[in-house]
Amino acid sequence: MNMSISDRMFGEERRLKIAEIISKDKSISVSELSKLFNVSESTIRRDLHVLEEKGFIQRTHGGAILNVGTHYEPAFFEKQDVELEAKRKIGKIAASMIEEGDSIILDAGTTTLEIARNLKNMKLTVVTNSPLIAIELSKYEDIELIVTGGIQRWKTKALVGPIAEMVIRQFKVDKAFIGTNAISFEDGLMTPDLIEANTKKAMIEVANEVYIVADHTKFGKKSFVKFADIKDITAIITDDEVDYEIVRKYEQANIDIVSFGKDENNDNDGNSESGD
Repeated sequence: MNMSISDRMFGEERRLKIAEIISKDKSISVSELSKLFNVSESTIRRDLHVLEEKGFIQRTHGGAILNVGTHYEPAFFEKQDVELEAKRKIGKIAASMIEEGDSIILDAGTTTLEIARNLKNMKLTVVTNSPLIAIELSKYEDIELIVTGGIQRWKTKALVGPIAEMVIRQFKVDKAFIGTNAISFEDGLMTPDLIEANTKKAMIEVANEVYIVADHTKFGKKSFVKFADIKDITAIITDDEVDYEIVRKYEQANIDIVSFGKDENNDNDGNSESGD
């Protein structure tokens, strides 16, 4: 691999690049990484230890291999019907939080597509990196639609990469709705693909409010690349099957959990699941 890397590189950046290399090559030795990054083998071993603790890799004698579980990602059409009812509920809740005249970003994904399906008859500006969301929103004449361009990932149907990031960074939007493969209180928001993670980071950077949309199965999971810390987001929109203890833990950290069940209970009897 042709790469010029100084030994002054910050540890986090170096570990991210190591993770990217292993995700492509599946395995690599400590000595190869030491030469590539121009640091000592003991430094590389410490980096690999950190990556192993995060669940991204498995260390082997003299090197490391990819932890397949954290890198696995089902294709869009494999997951579109998984937890479909939950995604529809999340889509309705998210759409109810969007106000007339808002500028928003809709990340590519099966859950964000459900948001798009609830935006008819609203005057909005929508930036998206999803051709499927663009097709859905093209039906509505009051929506000013901006599609990022970029390289399409076959699995997620997302437009990603430098072109997508460059376009996203031209804007400042009111709200961003971002999908995720995994949510960990300690490790943040994660996704299997490094390039897609960078596109999500760009979306977060340009939004005044950041909403993560994820069904209850995403909590407590880990994936390959972190794209945000929990403190970077405004709230998590999920379904009513999320565990009460999870809700309380996040809300104690001032991260609101918005769910169909909570809203429904509030409307009916004034009592939320969290007892607020």
